[in-house]
Amino acid sequence: MTPINFQPLRSVVLALTLSAAASSQAIDFGPEGMFSLTGFAKAEVQRGSNHCPDCQQYPTEDKQRQWADALVPGRPYGTSNTHVTLVQPWLGAKYDLGNGFKLNALLSQRWRDNATDIAGFWYERNIALSHEEYGSVRMGAMTTRAWSIADYPYGTNIGVADVWGSSGAGYGLMTQALRYTSRPLDVAQGDLVLEATYDQGSRDFKIHKPHFLEIFAQYHKGDLVMDFMYQDGRNGNPQAWSHGPFTSLSYSTADDSKLSDASQSIAMLMARYQVDARIEVSGGVRANRWSGANAVILQPGIQAQWNNMFNVDWGGQRNGVSNPGYAASSNDMMLGARYRMGKWTGSTGLVYLGQAKTDNPSDRGQLNSALVNTLGLTYEVSPGFQIYGMAGQIRFARLGLSPMSMPGNAAFTNVDSRVTRSGNWAGLGAVYVF
Repeated sequence: MTPINFQPLRSVVLALTLSAAASSQAIDFGPEGMFSLTGFAKAEVQRGSNHCPDCQQYPTEDKQRQWADALVPGRPYGTSNTHVTLVQPWLGAKYDLGNGFKLNALLSQRWRDNATDIAGFWYERNIALSHEEYGSVRMGAMTTRAWSIADYPYGTNIGVADVWGSSGAGYGLMTQALRYTSRPLDVAQGDLVLEATYDQGSRDFKIHKPHFLEIFAQYHKGDLVMDFMYQDGRNGNPQAWSHGPFTSLSYSTADDSKLSDASQSIAMLMARYQVDARIEVSGGVRANRWSGANAVILQPGIQAQWNNMFNVDWGGQRNGVSNPGYAASSNDMMLGARYRMGKWTGSTGLVYLGQAKTDNPSDRGQLNSALVNTLGLTYEVSPGFQIYGMAGQIRFARLGLSPMSMPGNAAFTNVDSRVTRSGNWAGLGAVYVF
């Protein structure tokens, strides 16, 4: 058995330890603290079972394409090591305009294993005008609430950040958004914040114009926090990856006339409750909906170029359309708990990605479901600097394509649902937040 390579973790832990010794809070600089720098750095190594990185015959092809279903016969699978490093700083600027008005700007990007996390897209590049009574208006590139809050704090705190935050029919990054956020409203002896965000996506598409709406509400009363999100995306990239950017149906405007309308949406409710100083419980439910997207050849030839399709009946016909995409819907669930013991925090998480309802006569993953369980233990070395260990397992209901909420057949855990029904993993990590 190949031993775990701890060198990536050792290098980053050393860097995090040195920086933690120097600072444990945001860095303010410039005239009257006009600028601030915050962020996090994370390194993690894992050893997992039933990995088969070379099992898919065409490894770079998207799950929605029929030829991506093929596996290499007889390819062995087993235990292997994985590692990841994440670094994301936030550079903020603020200026007091007087009379209660403030001007803010935010710039942020994430790097994964020394490369831009999602090439070509910023996490934050926006400017905002706020007032203590009227709320705030923000414009530019920014993350959605449905991804960012599901990822942190909900998913991160119980070891299911990717499985919960990055699955489903949502979107995670916006490029040209306009967001209004209300001031906290006094409702039922608690605070309610309401928010609406609109994004036009790529404005170069004139026939199938993209547009995106997210409604967000957060209610905070004592030790209870409730978060509700609703997203409706029209003519964005059809996908089951709630971390992905909202742009357009295709990368090229030349494809505009060759495509058909597509849409997808989610409705999600999450809550967390601090039972006492030691125990926190959390949970969430999500409803996904996809319209489906027909498979279309954009450029014919020996190596034909296809569009981004979704839930296709390959080889089928519907209303005179070949390879039609079908509507689908599914429901997902998350549960978790944390227990604090001084500088130690134990956690456990569960995510269920459910079967989908669709009229597609072909199996595109709608018959499968997945259950993910995690255990974690974190130690706070110093304020902002933590080391942690984790373990987890995944179990699919059946062999075959992964559940429709998953962007790939081996997404999140490296366990391919076409190869095996289960797998497990364990690992160590370190994170520094400043």
